[in-house]
Amino acid sequence: MRRRARIAGAALLAGAVTGLAAGPAQAQEYRYWSFWHGKGSSWAYATEGPATLRPADGEVAGFRFTVSADSAAAGRPRAAAGFDAICHGTPAKDGRKRIGVVIDFGTAADAPGGERPPKARTECAQVSEDASAGEALAAVARPLRYDSSALLCAIAGYPKAGCADQVKAKEPASSGAPSSGTAADGADASGGGDGGPSAGLIGGVAAVVVLGAAAVWQARRRRG
Repeated sequence: MRRRARIAGAALLAGAVTGLAAGPAQAQEYRYWSFWHGKGSSWAYATEGPATLRPADGEVAGFRFTVSADSAAAGRPRAAAGFDAICHGTPAKDGRKRIGVVIDFGTAADAPGGERPPKARTECAQVSEDASAGEALAAVARPLRYDSSALLCAIAGYPKAGCADQVKAKEPASSGAPSSGTAADGADASGGGDGGPSAGLIGGVAAVVVLGAAAVWQARRRRG
């Protein structure tokens, strides 16, 4: 009986460990606006939100509607981050700065049900010298929509509803909703779950502990 209990406990623990190892590969995906900083002709995922990032004159801010589990898999704007091409027709002004704005509404596959993504846009925002990327976006792409947590949900009215919605349920999920870099409070947008253990990891460890305790309890009960 003791041997049988030990075998059962080992099998339960092995199953839990297998589920734990598989967790990160089954990350929950979300549909959201990601935020990018133009560097030359390329893009880098923004390390802070558009409300706090204050680009200098001649820089470019990019926004892409995407579906991903974290920043590592987020789709970047498909247009080049070229300031000269975007703002060549906007002359410089004293006391103002020019920020190139690229807005990529994503693909039809990433669109919410019943909606079609508008064509991508590039705009040159001429704003005050201390303006943030979010203020530059508001100057050229209204209406913007935010949720109660100040997360950017829609640009130029797209999408009509929803905000960082789950695309499909996968369990165990490896993390919460990704930090898209579009929170108005300027939260860290590095994404990828690097700030701490994921929910999948914590849940897997908890499962191992619970199952192990159950096996020990069962063995002791049978000995009694």
